[in-house]
Amino acid sequence: MQEVSLREKIETHTATVAVVGLGYVGTPLAKLALESGFSVIGIDPLKKNTPEALNSFPHFRFERNYKAVSRSNLVIICVPTPITANEVPDLSYLETAIDGVSKNFFAEDHVIPKLLILESTSFPGTTREMMLPALENRGLEQGKDFFLCYVPERIDPGPQGMEAGRIPRVVGGIDKISTSLGASFYASLGCQVHEVSRPEIAEMSKILENVFRAVNIALVNELSLLCRRMGINIWEVVEAAATKPFGFMPFKPGPGMGGHCIPVDPFYLSWRAKQFGFYTEFIELAGKINRSMPYHVVEWISEALNSKGKAAKGSNVLIVGAAYKEDVSDTRESPAIKVMELLEKGGANVSYHDPYVETLKVAGKEYKSRELTPEAIRDADCVVIMTAHRAIDFRMLLGANTPVVDTRNALGALRKRK
Repeated sequence: MQEVSLREKIETHTATVAVVGLGYVGTPLAKLALESGFSVIGIDPLKKNTPEALNSFPHFRFERNYKAVSRSNLVIICVPTPITANEVPDLSYLETAIDGVSKNFFAEDHVIPKLLILESTSFPGTTREMMLPALENRGLEQGKDFFLCYVPERIDPGPQGMEAGRIPRVVGGIDKISTSLGASFYASLGCQVHEVSRPEIAEMSKILENVFRAVNIALVNELSLLCRRMGINIWEVVEAAATKPFGFMPFKPGPGMGGHCIPVDPFYLSWRAKQFGFYTEFIELAGKINRSMPYHVVEWISEALNSKGKAAKGSNVLIVGAAYKEDVSDTRESPAIKVMELLEKGGANVSYHDPYVETLKVAGKEYKSRELTPEAIRDADCVVIMTAHRAIDFRMLLGANTPVVDTRNALGALRKRK
């Protein structure tokens, strides 16, 4: 059986792996495959050079076109799946990747089939309804020319994130052989594997993981608004509740949600649900609450300025932290960007500091990170902590005469340690 030859290549680590898309998902996956002894071809038409993390591996080759797919035994698609301005799935990157892969699937002298894996987050049904027909329309036969499965990416960004090889992986194939081959590959990378019966299960599991977080973050964000009005410290409330050893999982409030998953994935599910005549009201309400948080932050800034007899218009506002989470440089969907945009519209003079983000574009305007110094703090009419990077010395803000809006409890944590 041809499947045996492919399985043997996987189990002996002699398979060549093509990773399509060398971003935050594809690069660590390619690195893990290389460290596990596989030869890897990285394919990304949008990149000009090999990612720095992969430069030192002799068995890595970087390509900007899809022709190299024909020389591989496994193809893993890790391209972005964002949403449009109208909050519907933007599948253009995925469609381009599927087209490029299917056109270059085999060399003329191919002998064994390929295993094709989708890791990009998408709605349940993507693998079966988009990928499978695209391959079959090229005359390729499932089970003979290719095996197909979905394995949702699980990346923990940041220097403290879990290593890729230690994160369990969910594998759902079009058929049992596809699932088994996919499971063999990820097991060969050192990953714990959980097999499911269909790709739709794996696709929905990824959506559930992020919807779960989005809904719970929305809950604690709404409670934070109520606690603020009631004069109650929400951070102390969460800390107290977290002492319960069962039935509670702590989530922290903040200025809004950012990143590549949580602000996006619920919209994939909502969009898909409408095709079945179902409306995910609870999930959409959570999204509404989380998207409203930057507006509340601007209100808090205005209150802080008013306490000093100043208006937002004409005031100097220093934003501390532009990335969407601590200790990373990623600004995608960062609430800091929305806050800066709203402040600029209100006539404030906005600047920012972020040790990981050298420059930032907000509503077409270019900003450059400034150094956080006592002088910069004195020059500001209000300082807003948006991201609690560990590299930032927040002690400079303790006791400052400048009002501080602390959306991350960075100062509260410092005071508690004293």
